[in-house]
Amino acid sequence: MAETPELESDADTNPEPVEPEPADDDSSEDTGPVDVEPTPAHYHHLTRWSLVLVLTAVWLPADAIGLGLYYWWFHSLDKSWPVFVVLIFVAVCTLVGLLLAMVEGKPLVAAVAIAVMAAPLPATACAAVLHGTYYCEHVSRCFIGLIPY
Repeated sequence: MAETPELESDADTNPEPVEPEPADDDSSEDTGPVDVEPTPAHYHHLTRWSLVLVLTAVWLPADAIGLGLYYWWFHSLDKSWPVFVVLIFVAVCTLVGLLLAMVEGKPLVAAVAIAVMAAPLPATACAAVLHGTYYCEHVSRCFIGLIPY
């Protein structure tokens, strides 16, 4: 007959938990505040110059769009299509700015969102300058050739 191995006792299968040894007294001393320098990846802000560069990069094409749209509007006989395109321009700027603003933790994308949402402002400013030059061609009293008085 074959021999059966003895069953292990309950003490062998469930060993008692081992408590960790206490740490040395030298390592538990408080050494004071630790100076930690954050890495650039942890910055949650932009420098002023990067914000100015982002605004410039977005607003220069917006200026050109504003000049082109006003030129088209001024020289067209049917004003409905240029006005419709201006409406689409404002709607697209608003939508793209809102979508970009949803990105979290990216300050550069947030700056682009602000610049895109504000893009109709410089477009209108450039269109106003062009309007002033057109108006002052027909009126003799203008300050610096742009502002009628």
